[in-house]
Amino acid sequence: MAPKLSLAVAALALTMCALTPNAGRAQDDPLRKAEEAYRKDDFKAAIEQAKLAAAAEPKRLEPRMLLGLASGQSRDQAGAVAAFTAALAIEPKNVSALDRRGDALLKSGKYAEAVADFDAVLALRPELAPEHWRRGIALYYAGKFAEGVAQFETHRKANPEDVENAAWHYLCNAKVAGKEKARAQLIAVTRDPRVPMAEVQKLFAGQLQPADVLAAADKLKPDTEAGKEARFYANLYVALHYESAGDDAKRTEHLTAAVEKYKIGHYMWDVADAELTTLKAAKK
Repeated sequence: MAPKLSLAVAALALTMCALTPNAGRAQDDPLRKAEEAYRKDDFKAAIEQAKLAAAAEPKRLEPRMLLGLASGQSRDQAGAVAAFTAALAIEPKNVSALDRRGDALLKSGKYAEAVADFDAVLALRPELAPEHWRRGIALYYAGKFAEGVAQFETHRKANPEDVENAAWHYLCNAKVAGKEKARAQLIAVTRDPRVPMAEVQKLFAGQLQPADVLAAADKLKPDTEAGKEARFYANLYVALHYESAGDDAKRTEHLTAAVEKYKIGHYMWDVADAELTTLKAAKK
């Protein structure tokens, strides 16, 4: 997704600002070391030092927040959930902890639990609702399609030119109103510059075929980050298109390609990975 200002980014900023400044803390203080490691993207060291800081100060919020953030950056979702749960035991209404735990739960395929955390965030900060596309995705996977439609309609106010928002709105709406009505009510987007989002929009509008989306992505060089990202998103949204059409084989084929061939550092890769993991578990 491509919101103007990600709520996750806002939560991170709020959390990092809340951390105790390095000034006044000893050089060998584990919390100071954890903060410094985190800012250098050394998440392994940040996790190690945050654990030490948490053990030294059991009732302190910051080490647990930092541990959760570093775990999330390392794609250790179970570790992130545990850290933010510990943070919430100290401060139950901490919006950043609730929101970040919701992310980790969503990326773990625990969709109902993710919805519960995101709902708690909006109960505390209702003005954040237009930004919260992640809640919409959790609602879709939790089977709460009507609520998902409403969430993606709300997100349109914050980010009107996002093809992904239009696609997820369609996916939810197709479950509620049927594919024909969902296509007629597809959110119009004309200025999303990312490849292959123009073709994805037309795919869900019924104007192009999956092959056209894949071909658009293939125009970018495969050995570039842009080319890898384009192929990931092409396969993801082709998979979701087939999912909506009831073609499980094609859904699995393209979802597997998106996750296993085109691993990227974006939030949506984690969403796709959680769906594929859930799908494989169901088939077993």
